[in-house]
Amino acid sequence: MSVFHERDNKGIKYDNPAAKFVLKKALISPKEGWEGSVMRIFELGKGGYSPKHTHPWFHVNYVIEGNGLLYIDGEDFEVEPGSYAYIPEDLVHQFTNTGDGPLKFICIVPEEGDK
Repeated sequence: MSVFHERDNKGIKYDNPAAKFVLKKALISPKEGWEGSVMRIFELGKGGYSPKHTHPWFHVNYVIEGNGLLYIDGEDFEVEPGSYAYIPEDLVHQFTNTGDGPLKFICIVPEEGDK
């Protein structure tokens, strides 16, 4: 058993044409003992967005801070703290921060999805 705090995880920054103002923090993974899955927190800065993409694995999301849009397969959904989503494999999806502060959400994927 291990106990950590998110503030101690520096994460990996992504900022390119496909993803703007994105910080990814892998929290729990096989390294910590959760075989087969990874729980991450993504933080999108003001005006930030994740890439519009698809992949052959599902993921589960839970919004913990901020406001935004979650695009799934041609439809935009407004998200706020407490919003959650299951995104099946092979659907195009993207998060966009529409608020004045950060948009933070938990994202759980199978181990092969944490690239």
